[in-house]
Amino acid sequence: MSDLMAPPQTGTGLPGEQGERGVRAALAAAADRVRGGDLGVAPVVGGLIVIWTVMQILNPVFLSSANLVNLALECVPVGVIALGVMFMLLVGQIDLSVGSVSGLSAAVVAVLFVDHGWPSWLAIVAAVALAVALGWFYAQVFNRLGVPSFVITLAGLLGWLGLQLWILGPKGSINLPFDSRLVTFAQLDFLPPWFAYALVAVGAAGLYLTGHNRAAQRRRAGLPATTERTLILRSAALLAGLAVAVWYLNRDRGVGWMFVLFLMLVLATHYVLSRTKYGKSVYAVGGNVEAARRAGINVRTVYASAFVLCTTLAAIGGVLAAARLAAANQSSGGGDVNLNAIAAAVIGGTSLFGGRGNAFAALLGILVIQSISSGLTLLNLDSSYRFMVTGAVLLLAVALDSVARRSRASHGRA
Repeated sequence: MSDLMAPPQTGTGLPGEQGERGVRAALAAAADRVRGGDLGVAPVVGGLIVIWTVMQILNPVFLSSANLVNLALECVPVGVIALGVMFMLLVGQIDLSVGSVSGLSAAVVAVLFVDHGWPSWLAIVAAVALAVALGWFYAQVFNRLGVPSFVITLAGLLGWLGLQLWILGPKGSINLPFDSRLVTFAQLDFLPPWFAYALVAVGAAGLYLTGHNRAAQRRRAGLPATTERTLILRSAALLAGLAVAVWYLNRDRGVGWMFVLFLMLVLATHYVLSRTKYGKSVYAVGGNVEAARRAGINVRTVYASAFVLCTTLAAIGGVLAAARLAAANQSSGGGDVNLNAIAAAVIGGTSLFGGRGNAFAALLGILVIQSISSGLTLLNLDSSYRFMVTGAVLLLAVALDSVARRSRASHGRA
């Protein structure tokens, strides 16, 4: 009788069939997320593939190992600044002064290091400390006076630019010594091949271990978890992909230490946002500030931390830009630095409406922007085309974000 009452069996239960059902379930879950407005990184990755394909067709030099090494290094300064912008966007605010803060920090380092003979590391510490103070000042004006971040940072954009010009003085430009550790780090320091491959192996192992631990926690809680087979395949794919990338870059100069620093900042930011209480607070404030306040989150502290992190990362990006150029001048942090940093975060998938995005948005976004710039430079086209193409990509990214937001709201996931 118990056999008659049992539900019909739909499969044999063999490992192969279980794996096939797991793949079908994963695909169905992914399709459901897309219908619900959770697009993830698919649009920006697809856009990056299209850009690289078009640029390679127009100029076969684009995907050469030499150009990709340059592309990786050129991504770093603005990419670091974009990481800070991402924090501001996640809490539903914006910082328009990141370019001026980066230029001011570059000027401070150049004056203290070259004109006053400070050690380079001490000059960098002083510049970062100044940036922390600027972020704290923004936070006090925002939290205590209620002035919108747009207005505060717009005033900062003008004020810090003036301070930068005053610090540089009449000469307006200071060259950094080419043999200094700061300049060689940004221009000439590359990983030994064996060490680059070792980092790839560590990264793949780290992906597997974190996924394995998370899956074990979910199983203990009685929740669905990623299968062991999926974890292994995902880590193997990452290992193979990164190993091929390192091999290809090693055909020229290899992987720059400055790019590794950028990746470390991205991974550290990702960990903070995804695995800590602070990260959950950031998303909560950006998603619904009143609900976050009622849940006991110190909203003012979260806002203050976002301002400080943004200006701090802007300072680091400005110092790296000066090191890459081997100079700090009146145009440092100017031009399109502001717009590219904000555009990189948005194009990479950080929502302008707050509460959605991750650290990889800055990495993917700056890759898109720098790929456009590099490809058009190789085609001998002037900057007017770069501005127009980047503007079109930015508008498309924001439009996708708006559509996805409405889709999430209609599915009850906003």
